[in-house]
Amino acid sequence: MAEYTSSSITIEAAPADVMGVIADFARYPEWTGEVKEADVLATDGAGRAEQVRLVMDAGAIKDDQTLAYTWTGAHEVSWTLVKSQMLRSLDGSYLLKQAGTGTEVTYQLTVDVKIPMLGMIKRKAEKVIIDRALAGLKKRVESGPAA
Repeated sequence: MAEYTSSSITIEAAPADVMGVIADFARYPEWTGEVKEADVLATDGAGRAEQVRLVMDAGAIKDDQTLAYTWTGAHEVSWTLVKSQMLRSLDGSYLLKQAGTGTEVTYQLTVDVKIPMLGMIKRKAEKVIIDRALAGLKKRVESGPAA
């Protein structure tokens, strides 16, 4: 994989609870901020999403993208870009590890946009995306089961 951006956060919940929120794509618009629509297009034999269409709105950047997901055991999911209007590539992953009574979540992301952009600016944008996603995930998981 190319140069990537990564960040971690500890969430006071079991890994299974954290992964449950990550895997619930239909509810992404409720907690991610940038995701306005999420539709699971295909699932695997275990009922987990294999392809998901996301409609994104991050201010100046709006995109309609399809991502392919790979689930590795119960504590890791990664994704890669299938198609997009704005992106050339997008690779990411969530890795969960038990950390005391909580879960350490590491989010890794590599994004390549179709328009020219300095690497430094791209890394800063990746960092903002990751930090917002981790903060939203933490808030969603720690607030308890959704009604």
